[in-house]
Amino acid sequence: MGPNENRPECFGVMDIVFPMAEDGLRQSPPQCMECGHKTQCLASAIRRPAGVEVREELVDRAYQSKTISFIERWSKKKYLDRIKKEGS
Repeated sequence: MGPNENRPECFGVMDIVFPMAEDGLRQSPPQCMECGHKTQCLASAIRRPAGVEVREELVDRAYQSKTISFIERWSKKKYLDRIKKEGS
């Protein structure tokens, strides 16, 4: 049995496994929390291009809450942009 067998169709699909809620924050739905694939699934989703966008959201949120400085935000966004371009 291969590592991809028995995975649900939603495996690693960011908008399904970690959608944006009405409050503007992302949250896994209850059915994902019960799934045996959830850890690998979320890790897979975050490595895909949509995952880079989520990481950018986290950087922006940290900057808005003054948890990181402008320079840190700039550096992290530049790094994430490079990842996005390499994945294209």
